[in-house]
Amino acid sequence: MDLFLNILLLGAGFLALIKGADFFVDGSSALAKNFKVPGVVIGLTIVAMGTSAPELAVSTSAAIKGANEIALSNVTGSNIFNLLGVLGICAMIRPLPIEPVIMKRDFPLSIVISLLTLGAVGLPSLLNGKITSAAMSDNVGQISRIFSIILMVIFITYIALLIRSARRSPQPEESGEITPLWKCAVLILIGLVCIIAGGQFVVNSAKAIASAFGMSETLIGLTIVAIGTSLPELVTSVVASRKGENGLAVGNVVGSNIFNLLFILGVSGTIHPIAVNFASVTDLAVLVAVSFITMIFARTKNIGRTEGGIMVLIYAADVVFAVLR
Repeated sequence: MDLFLNILLLGAGFLALIKGADFFVDGSSALAKNFKVPGVVIGLTIVAMGTSAPELAVSTSAAIKGANEIALSNVTGSNIFNLLGVLGICAMIRPLPIEPVIMKRDFPLSIVISLLTLGAVGLPSLLNGKITSAAMSDNVGQISRIFSIILMVIFITYIALLIRSARRSPQPEESGEITPLWKCAVLILIGLVCIIAGGQFVVNSAKAIASAFGMSETLIGLTIVAIGTSLPELVTSVVASRKGENGLAVGNVVGSNIFNLLFILGVSGTIHPIAVNFASVTDLAVLVAVSFITMIFARTKNIGRTEGGIMVLIYAADVVFAVLR
C-alpha cells in the first residue's frame, strides 16, 4: 500500500513540476516583455533564484543545525548536474543556442567563482600537506565566514550590474498583447509553488521507493536527492527550450550555478563556517573541469545533440565515480 501511494505521489510530483514550469516560464517571459528586459536577464535572476529555492532551503536548514558540510556537496553536486544534465538533456532534445553575452560575462564568472572556491579550500590544504595524506572523509579545511561574506558581496555586485545592463539595453517594443503585471506575478508565484512542491514530492517518494527496493543510502543521496533538488532547473529549462525561450533556458542554468555558489554558499558559510572534506575538494575540481568542458562545447554558440549526449555520459561517469570512491 505504501509503495503504491509513493508511486502515485511520484506521478503527482512530476505533473506538478511540468505544469509549474509551464506557468513559471510563461510568467517570466511575459514579465521580460513588460519591462523590455532580455529573456536571458530574467533567466539569470528571477528564474535562476526561483528554481534554486530547494538548494537554498536544504543548505540554510543544514547550516542552522550546524551540519552544513551538506551545503557544499549540495551546491557542487547541483552545479555539476545543471551543466551536464540540464544543458545536456536540453541540447539532446533541441540544439541549444548560447547567447554571446553569457559566453562573455556569465559563464566566465561562474568558472572564476568555482576556481576561487576551490583555491580558498584546496590551496592552503595542499600547502599544509593535508590533501596528500587525506582519506575521502577527512576534513582538510573550511569555508570561513569572511570568505562567505566576500561571496555574498560579489553576488550583490553581480545582480546590480545585471540590472544596470538591462536598463541600458532595453528590448524593442514587441507586437501583441502585453500581459498585466499582476497576472505575470500570479503565474510566477503559482509556477514556483508547484515546482518546489513537485520537487519535494518527487524526491521524498523516490527515496521511499528506492529504499523499498534495497538501494543504499549513498546511492540514493548521490542520484535521487542530488538530481531531485535540481529538478526545477531541469524541467524549467526543458520547457523554456521547447517554447523557444533559449535565453531563459541557458540563463536559468548559468544563473542558478552563480546563485548557488555566491548566495547559498555565502549564506550557509556566514551562519556557520563550512567544514570541507577531501571528497568535497575533489568534487569542486570536477566542477571546474566540467565548467571548462561545457564552455568549450558552447564556443560554437550552439550546443548540439552530439555534445549534449557526451555531457550526459560524462555526468553518468561522474555519478559512477562518486559511488565507487
